[in-house]
Amino acid sequence: MENVHLVPEEEEDDLYTGYNDYNPTFDGEDLHNDEGFQQAVRTSHGRRPPMTAKYPGTAIGVRPLGTAYGFRMPVGTAMGRPMTGAVQDGAARPMTAVRAAGYSSSIARGSVFDPLGQSKGPAPPLETRNEDTPEEKIKILEKKVNDLIEESCLAHARGDLQLSLEKAKEAGRKERALVRQREQTGTADHINLDLTYSVLFNLANQYANNDMYTEALNTYQVIVKNKMFSNAGRLKVNMANIYFKQKNYTKAIKFYRMALDQISNAHSAMRIKIMQNIGVVFIHMGQYSDAITSFEYIMSESPNIKTGFNLILCYYAIGDRERMKKAFQKLICVPLGTDDDDKYIAPNDDPHGNMVIEAIKNDKLHQMERERKALAEKYIMTSAKLIAPAIESSFAAGFDWCVDMVKGSQYVELANDLEINKAITYLRQRDFRQAVETLKMFEKKDSRVKSAAATNLSFLYFLEKDYDQADRYAELAMSADRYNPAALVNKGNTEFVKEDYEKAAEFYKEALHNDSSCTEALYNLGLSYKRLGRLEEALDCFLKLHAILRNSAQVMYQLANLYEMLEDPHQAIEWLMQLTSVTPTDAQVLAKLGDLYDNEGDKSQAFQYYYESYRYFPSNISVIEWLGAYYIDTQFCEKAIQYFERATLIQPTQVKWQLMVASCYRRSGNYQKALETYKDIHRKFPENVECLRFLVRLCTDMGLKEVQDYATKLKKVEKMKEIREQRVRSGRDSSARGRREGSAGSDSGQSNHGTSAKGERISAKLKTLPGSNEPYEASTQQEIDASYVDPLGPQMQRPKTAAKKRTEEDEFADEELGDDLLPE
Repeated sequence: MENVHLVPEEEEDDLYTGYNDYNPTFDGEDLHNDEGFQQAVRTSHGRRPPMTAKYPGTAIGVRPLGTAYGFRMPVGTAMGRPMTGAVQDGAARPMTAVRAAGYSSSIARGSVFDPLGQSKGPAPPLETRNEDTPEEKIKILEKKVNDLIEESCLAHARGDLQLSLEKAKEAGRKERALVRQREQTGTADHINLDLTYSVLFNLANQYANNDMYTEALNTYQVIVKNKMFSNAGRLKVNMANIYFKQKNYTKAIKFYRMALDQISNAHSAMRIKIMQNIGVVFIHMGQYSDAITSFEYIMSESPNIKTGFNLILCYYAIGDRERMKKAFQKLICVPLGTDDDDKYIAPNDDPHGNMVIEAIKNDKLHQMERERKALAEKYIMTSAKLIAPAIESSFAAGFDWCVDMVKGSQYVELANDLEINKAITYLRQRDFRQAVETLKMFEKKDSRVKSAAATNLSFLYFLEKDYDQADRYAELAMSADRYNPAALVNKGNTEFVKEDYEKAAEFYKEALHNDSSCTEALYNLGLSYKRLGRLEEALDCFLKLHAILRNSAQVMYQLANLYEMLEDPHQAIEWLMQLTSVTPTDAQVLAKLGDLYDNEGDKSQAFQYYYESYRYFPSNISVIEWLGAYYIDTQFCEKAIQYFERATLIQPTQVKWQLMVASCYRRSGNYQKALETYKDIHRKFPENVECLRFLVRLCTDMGLKEVQDYATKLKKVEKMKEIREQRVRSGRDSSARGRREGSAGSDSGQSNHGTSAKGERISAKLKTLPGSNEPYEASTQQEIDASYVDPLGPQMQRPKTAAKKRTEEDEFADEELGDDLLPE
C-alpha cells in the first residue's frame, strides 16, 4: 500500500490519475541513447577490474565460504556485488538506479495494471459472530424487548388497543426471561433498569387504555414502590387519573396531592396542571369552595383560559355576583401567547417577502394560534351567556355589562357577537319584538355583523310568514356579504314560497358554491327539483345529502318518496326500512310501508306494518279502515268490529263507521246485536236511508212488528230525497244557463253542480239496493254494502286516499244536513 497514490479532493475526474506519472530520469528504455549515462559508465564502471570469482555474481550462484565453524554465506563487497542487470530465476531484475522497485519491464509490457492486487480474487468472508455466548443471547433478547415495546406503542397509535396490550404483555414476559438469564450468568449487576421501567410503564398504560383499571393500578404500584426507579413518584398522577375515571374522587385527591408533594418547585408547569386536576375533582365532589381555592391560586401564578372558565363556573354555582364579575374580568385579560396578526400582512413592494407570508399563512403554527384564539372566544362567549342573567336584575343589563367589559379588552370583536346572542336569548324567551329591535341596531355596523343580523331578521320574518320583510332582509344580508350561504338560503326560501322554483334553485346552488357543506341549501335544492319534476336531479341531491347526514330521517323519507314517484317500489321499500331503523316508532312511515307492500300484493307484510302503525298511533283513520277491511276479507268480522268502533270514537258524526260496525255484527250472524246497532244509528241519524233500509229487512227476516213503522219512515225519507234531487237538477240547469249567459252567478252554479253530482251518486247507490221484500239471505255481500261503499266487499280494497275519503265524507254530510245544502 506504500505505492498507492491518493487522489486529491479537487481531482475527481480520474480515480487513477498519477499512477503512470514518474520522473523521466528513471526511464531505462533509452539508456543507450543517453549521453550522460554512457559517459558515466565509461568513466567509472568501465575502469573496474574484472571479477575473478568462480561464481561471478549472485545472479548465477552463491559460493559458500569455509571457516572453522563450517560454511557461511559470502559477504557482499564491491567486487562480489551481484550485477544489477544479471538474470535471476529467469526474470530480468529491474535496475534500481533507474526505475522504482516493484516495476519491471516485463510486467509493464504484458500484464494488466493492478496496483491493489484485486486480481487475486475477493477478500475472505468475515468471521461469523458466535451467538451462542451468553452475552450475545442477552443482547438479542434486549433488542426483542425494545422491538415489542415499540410495536405496542405503534399499535396504540393506530387505535388497535387489544394488539397493543398483547405486545406489552409479551414484552413483560421477555423482560422477565432476560432478568433470569442475567441472574444465571452471574451478571445481575448489569440489569438494565431503564428497560424494566419502560416495560412496566408501557404495560400499565395499555391496561389503562383498555379500561383494565385494577391491573393498571397494580402495575403502577410495582413501579412506585421500587426505590431503584428515579422520579417514579410522578406516576401517582396517572394513578389519580384512573381513580378519577372510576369516580373514586377521594383517592384521586389523595394521589394528586402525593404527586404534588414529590414534584419540586422547578417543575412549575407540572404542578399547575396537577392543581387544576385537583380543582376539577373538587367540582365533581360538589366542594366548590375548595375548587375555588385551587383555581384562584392558578390564576394568580399562571392564568389560563380553562382555569378562568372553571373559576366562573364555581362562582356561578355558589351565586356570588361580584366575584363572577371579577372572574370574568380576569378571564378576558388572560394572555393568549400569540403574536399579532399584522405579521401575516404581506408588503406590496417585496415579492420575496410576499412569498414567505403566503407560505406561513396556513402553517402549523398559525393553525395552532387560530385554534387557541377560537377556544378562548368560545369560553368567553359561554361565560357571558351564563352569567349575564345572574349578575344583574335582568339578562339584558347583564349582557350590556359583559359587552362593555369585552369592548375594553383584546377581544373587542366579540362585542357584536354578544349583542347577537342577546337577540337570540330574546328569541328563546319568545320576545320577538325585542329580538327584532336588537338585531335592527346592526344595520349600520360593519359588513360581517350586518350580514349576520340581517340573516337572523330574515329568518324571523320568514317564520312569522311575513315574506316581504324576509325577502328585504335577505337582500340586505346578501348585499353586506354575498358569500354568506345562510343569506342565500333565506333568499331562496322566499322565492320558493312564491313558487318560483327555478330562481330558488339558483340561490341554493350559489349557496352551495360558497359553502359546499351547507346542508340546508342542498336539501332545499332537492325539494326545488322535486317541485319542478326533475326527479333524477332531486334524487342526486338527496343521495349526496345522505352521504353527509347518514342518520337524517327526513333525507331517507325524501329518497323513498322519490323512488316511489320514479315507480321503483323496491328501492322505496328499502329506504323506508332504513328509516325505520332510525325512527322505529314513526306511525306514518310504518303505514307507508304497509301501503307499498299492499300495492305489491304482499298482504301479510302489509298487515304487519299497518298493525305496528296502529299500535303506535291508534287514531289514523286510513290505517283503521285498512285493518278492518283486512279482517273482514279474512272472515274475522269480530276482530274488525273493534277497529270500526275506534273509528266511531274518532269521528262520531260520521255514520259510515257505525254502519260498518252493524254490518260486521250482521256478517258474523249476531242479528240481534246488529238490529240494536241499527236502531241506535237511526236514533242518531233519523234520515239515513241505508240504516232504515237494513232495519226494514232485518225486522222482516226476524218477524218483528216494527217493520211497518220503519217502512213508513223509509218511504218518507225516499220522498224527501227525490225532492232534493229535483232541486239539485234545477239548480244545475240554472247555473249552466248562467254560465252561457255570462251572468255573475257562476259560483253558486258550481256549488249546485257539485251537490247535484253527489245526489246522482247517492241515487245510483240506492238503485243498487235490493227490495225490502227480498229475503236477507238472497242479497249478496256487494249489494248490501254498495249503499255506503266500505272496504268490506269480496275483494279487499286499498285504503282510500285523502281526496277520496273527503268526497265520501261530504256525501254522508249531505245526507245528514238534509235541505240545508239546497239553494233557496
